[in-house]
Amino acid sequence: MTTAIEWIRFALQSHPELALFLALAAGYFLGRLRIGSFRLGPVVGCLLAGVAVGQLGITIPTALSGAFFLLFLFSVGYKAGPQFFRGLGRNALPQVVLAILFAGAGLLTAYAVALVLGFDLGTAAGVLAGSCHSSGTLGTANDAIGKLAIGDDLRHAFTENMTVAFAVTYLVGLFTTFAVLVQMGPWMLRIDLRAECQKLEQELGMKKEEPGVVSAHKEFVMRAYRFPEGMQSEVVAELEYAFSPERVFVERVKKKDEMIDAHPHLRLEAGDRIVLSGRQKVLVSSSNPFQRYEIDEPALLDIPAIAVDHVLERKDLQHRTFAEIVAVLEKEVPTRGVFVRKVTRGGEELPLGERVVLERGDVLTLIGAGRHVDRVAERLGSVQRASHVTDLAPVCLIIVVGGLIGLPALHLGKVSLGLGLPVGVLLAALVMGWAQSLRPIFGRVPEPVVWLLDSLGLAVFVASIGINAGPGFVHGVRTTGVVLLIAGILSCAVPFITTIFAGRYLFRLHPGILLGICAGSATSSPALAALLEKAESRVPVLGYSVSYAIGEVFFALWGSIIVLLLHKS
Repeated sequence: MTTAIEWIRFALQSHPELALFLALAAGYFLGRLRIGSFRLGPVVGCLLAGVAVGQLGITIPTALSGAFFLLFLFSVGYKAGPQFFRGLGRNALPQVVLAILFAGAGLLTAYAVALVLGFDLGTAAGVLAGSCHSSGTLGTANDAIGKLAIGDDLRHAFTENMTVAFAVTYLVGLFTTFAVLVQMGPWMLRIDLRAECQKLEQELGMKKEEPGVVSAHKEFVMRAYRFPEGMQSEVVAELEYAFSPERVFVERVKKKDEMIDAHPHLRLEAGDRIVLSGRQKVLVSSSNPFQRYEIDEPALLDIPAIAVDHVLERKDLQHRTFAEIVAVLEKEVPTRGVFVRKVTRGGEELPLGERVVLERGDVLTLIGAGRHVDRVAERLGSVQRASHVTDLAPVCLIIVVGGLIGLPALHLGKVSLGLGLPVGVLLAALVMGWAQSLRPIFGRVPEPVVWLLDSLGLAVFVASIGINAGPGFVHGVRTTGVVLLIAGILSCAVPFITTIFAGRYLFRLHPGILLGICAGSATSSPALAALLEKAESRVPVLGYSVSYAIGEVFFALWGSIIVLLLHKS
């Protein structure tokens, strides 16, 4: 048994790449563990698993972890690009200001806590990254520490301290976020979050039965029926109008042995077989006059249906409500047979209603029979059809270009001031993501691939940090654990409290949207999920996307800034 363990240890030391994958596997299993409703998460799971594997005396090459971190930054920038640049417009000014305020408060609080408690720059960077849930801060701080003109022993000590501080304050930050944002936030605002969100939903038309395309985002089905004897002969347009305000369409008609794609002027007669498309609850309800005449005819129902994503780019459709966009399109092209399954902003699905304002960069998922979707898509502009192909050449090139842009620095004595390679890659990816949303000609990266780059890139980087810092981790937790708990609570709570009061009393924002802005500014998906559960509404999503993009950029910058501030002091 001892011989087998020694062999495994020697094998992992000789092949650190295997040790890295072992840490990833253990980290993801560990991240699934739940304590009540709390889940550790893959970031902390991989970090702790890396620390455990690191006890074997394994070292992961810095270049390897750095490469994966650049992939993570690319995915972040690519996803956030459209919302980041949209946030620079006037309509999103309150979200931009509050996101910057949150990031600034986070930096200043962590800096002040570090000065008061006597933290070194590694510990301070870890506190900032962990308490504000920003893995980007961890990466840029690690890069900045690597560039300092200090000895290798001191550099390694700073990295170990940063890892310990990040692990402790990340968990503390999660609990503090749930307590301050989800529980205390509504109390500080003196509101019932669920009631306020329901009220806004009604004002935006989210609970109404909207006419026209507005209801098309709901799930629909196609069903086949026999046109019964005794029913008055009528044309397709008249039959579809009879279901109004619900959207039900005749997709196909079978007359004897002839299959016909339906058009508004086609006359229907007894004995015809027809296919209706519409919301499921409409077609199966007793109000459907054809309910008793439903038939099962696979050949008739074999209608090619497609789903495409359209990034809203037409200037005349931006900053308009969903109902207004519907009205404009109805004047240009018939929208019959086309349904909007969902609208997403920054990867989060919007709580869609007729008065919800859509912005440039929002993604509309259109679904329906291919001929109908193609007709509407031509008027909207470019669409992205489902594809598994990734345009890797622009992806790799943009990482190189961004890195080269970030490398030049201004040298002031022993301190170098510059963007740094990671921030350069992040900014270049922001531009690429924004450009691709406007003109999806090149650089397409399917959503599953973006997710893989995001999760795998971050997991490898965090696990590598944990492995390399493993030997000194346990000692660090024992000596600074209690102090880090206090630092994590303060560094997390102060930005939330500051932003909540500023948003409420300076900008008079809706509470649900304001709390969504706070979750986005903290780049915290768990916080948003908790808010949605608390509010029983998707209203907080309206404030999440722009602030998330702004927060990602600023907290990535802060990693270098806090290292430089404490190195000079």
